[in-house]
Amino acid sequence: MRLRAATNQHSALDNITRQAAEWLVRLSADNTTSSDYAALLAEYEKWKQADLRHAETDEKMASLIGQTRQLRNITSNTAPARTAIEAGFTENRKRSHIKSVGAALVLVLALAVPGWLILQSNPPAYLLADMRTAPGKWETRTLTDDSRITLNSASAVNLDFDASRRVLTLVRGKILVDVAADPARPFLVETAHGSIRALGTRFVVSLDADATTLTMLESSTAVQMATEKKLQDEAKDKATKNVNGTIINAGQGVRITATGIGAVANIDARAVSDAWKFRQLVVENRPLPEVLDEVARYRPGFIRYDRARIENMKVSAVLPLDDPDKALQLLARSFPIRVHTVTSWLVIVDATDMLIATDTFRK
Repeated sequence: MRLRAATNQHSALDNITRQAAEWLVRLSADNTTSSDYAALLAEYEKWKQADLRHAETDEKMASLIGQTRQLRNITSNTAPARTAIEAGFTENRKRSHIKSVGAALVLVLALAVPGWLILQSNPPAYLLADMRTAPGKWETRTLTDDSRITLNSASAVNLDFDASRRVLTLVRGKILVDVAADPARPFLVETAHGSIRALGTRFVVSLDADATTLTMLESSTAVQMATEKKLQDEAKDKATKNVNGTIINAGQGVRITATGIGAVANIDARAVSDAWKFRQLVVENRPLPEVLDEVARYRPGFIRYDRARIENMKVSAVLPLDDPDKALQLLARSFPIRVHTVTSWLVIVDATDMLIATDTFRK
């Protein structure tokens, strides 16, 4: 009983620490209006007053940020850490200052809770992105040009809009983009693997460690590798209408890697749209490890398994992404695997003794 009580108390403190860190990130966002910021600040104060531990954790984190800023020579200001942080939340705060506060926050997260857990599930590029979603959360926003973007679970993007171009950099995860027409400013989605210039309206971009996947739902896009000339440079020549790159039309998809642009494949655009609408994972004859990797994006923490033991299992299924634990249960019912939930942050998938070389699950 004592061990359980201590574990519960430790879990509660970890949760409060994560909440405090999340508040500092939200308050440091540079795309918040004065009225929105005032409402956010009021909500933040209400959260601190709800529990004495909230205020204590917040002050400890602020103090640690101040110490970190001094150690890294981020600023020469000798005022208290809280004053330094609040100064960064004013309307005319600069992005560089916010990024430095965010960088300090990343270190705070690593020190305040188990560092390996935070930095693996929340890398700095994700935490410092202009827009991001938590695991299991989706969000749709209308951008300043009236384009609409839907961020899938655990996704993040940076925005760079100016008078001559609109650039959206996908840092992590998946996005569904509905582009508003603006002939004077081309719309580009960039990743580590390449650039995608919108020639029409609606498409999906997914970022993995090894590749970027483009799925066209409506109209077309022009795709180039990262090593090729940037599309936005070509767009600056207003005298020509030429667009270089591989053209991907509605109902087509392609993978972009560091070494090239893959073969163009036909896709079911309606099925992809429905999957986004109903928050489902639709897979056809995909290896089980790839499916588990995908499901893991929709829940906090980690799913651990021996890839070699289950890589020959093939999955064809429609799985609920708004309930990833249910998705795991469905897989466990149809494959020789066991799902062990150690904590809410760690799930272990083991192959059973009845391991079958190749299996197919159809729901």
